[in-house]
Amino acid sequence: MGSSLIRGRHVICKVLDKTRVQMIEDGAVFQRDGTIVEIGKHRALAQKYHPDEILGSGEHIVLPGFVNSHHHVGLIPFQTGSPDAPLELWFASRLGRRDVDLYLDTLYAAFEMIGSGVTTVQHLHSRVNGPAQRIHAAASHVIKAYRDIGMRVSYSFGLRDQNRLVYAPDEQFVARLPADLGAEVAELLRAQAIPLEENFSLFEQLYGEHHGAERVRIQLAPVNLHWCSDRALTMARDCAEKYDVPLHMHLLETRYQKEYARRRTGATAVRHLQSLGLLGPNLTLGHGVWFTESDIDLIAETGTRVCHNASSNLRLRSGIAPLNPLSERGVRVAIGLDEAGINEDRDMLQEMRLVLRLHRVPGMDERVPGASQVLQMATEHGAATTPFGANIGTLEPGKAADIAIISWKDIALPYLDDEVPVVDAVLHRARKAQTVLVAGEPILRDGRFTRLNKEEMLEQFAASLRVPLRPAEARRREVARQLLPHVERFYRDEGYLDEPTGAPFYHVNRKS
Repeated sequence: MGSSLIRGRHVICKVLDKTRVQMIEDGAVFQRDGTIVEIGKHRALAQKYHPDEILGSGEHIVLPGFVNSHHHVGLIPFQTGSPDAPLELWFASRLGRRDVDLYLDTLYAAFEMIGSGVTTVQHLHSRVNGPAQRIHAAASHVIKAYRDIGMRVSYSFGLRDQNRLVYAPDEQFVARLPADLGAEVAELLRAQAIPLEENFSLFEQLYGEHHGAERVRIQLAPVNLHWCSDRALTMARDCAEKYDVPLHMHLLETRYQKEYARRRTGATAVRHLQSLGLLGPNLTLGHGVWFTESDIDLIAETGTRVCHNASSNLRLRSGIAPLNPLSERGVRVAIGLDEAGINEDRDMLQEMRLVLRLHRVPGMDERVPGASQVLQMATEHGAATTPFGANIGTLEPGKAADIAIISWKDIALPYLDDEVPVVDAVLHRARKAQTVLVAGEPILRDGRFTRLNKEEMLEQFAASLRVPLRPAEARRREVARQLLPHVERFYRDEGYLDEPTGAPFYHVNRKS
């Protein structure tokens, strides 16, 4: 693979605490064959080593590549006719999505992620129809896209075995629908289902195919409490322990999910997961908007991780996750872009700015996030949610040379006061990565992708969508349109909409 010297005006190696980073002025990183050998002053390393190439300069910022810890699709739902809506209604509208080329769809998002400095993605794949062989083929297309563009991917297919449309058994909900509509919905739901055991056979097949690959890992993702029976959750726990892989699970994204957990378990969703033996450092909980104070205490005590999906929570009216209380208790929180960021893209730099500012609650205390803290969420803490954890997320000798290089000129022009901390400047003002390395390989160099032609691939993707809806797509869209009022009526009739919404800030309603 060769060697390179990556130079920076500032080399940000790792975050030390909420306000401090380990940083080398006029520094450099020397890597050989994808592994960091030494980090130090540029002059000393330039004299000591004779690299095959030199990247960066004295006018760049060098920092660890970012980790998108929660990602699903390329073509954003809004683009396919599913506007932002309350999550439970949005699920129904997604039935009308278009069929897309999964390889090109995955590349579409990957181009955007890499352009903002993301080197690793947690791809949570779901809603592919069975049988298992078809799902395996779909997974292979997704993984191939990441391998071709050069990103690291931790891939999992979402485990669901119940309640696919609302917070009730599929057959019970279908029985409430008009007969014609119910028959079509039942068929759509049956097409999504595979036997529970086949989910784990699928995992084992993918794990065996990619085990040992440098940039691909396979893990498990029981999708959410309402979508998984206790049997499914305990099987996922046992499989994760057997293969030593992490689990990633959506949880308490909305207040209706909080109420569902109370009705199903008589406790909170977090407490129920603890009773099943799932909490711990091997589990990441995505969203977590509606954690209670006691939930947060339990998450902290067990070392369970959390992934914060700020844009998604705002777009789908889910609320604001309790980042400040989580941080105060020492919970390690990552960042996920989910379906799309607030700007309708996959821009990690923008998402970090949103996280930095969203949690600036009223007052003059220091509870609010700092720039270093948010950077750590997007790097080291994100890395720890994946099977790559110990090898990425910081710049240290022996770790992978996954690096983002950002132009200092783009940040500082036309003026930036010398007293502005470097990390604050990056978090507030950086708009793009100039060069991105994964395992020492530049997959983005001076703004251009090195393995694939972005313009050609996106035009190919666009051309595949410049066709009328196929009959099956058109019918699904009509079914979704007819279904929406029945979904809303379900939640109204079942009393889910009776709970007070409370005040807009996340510190309310935490004790129950």
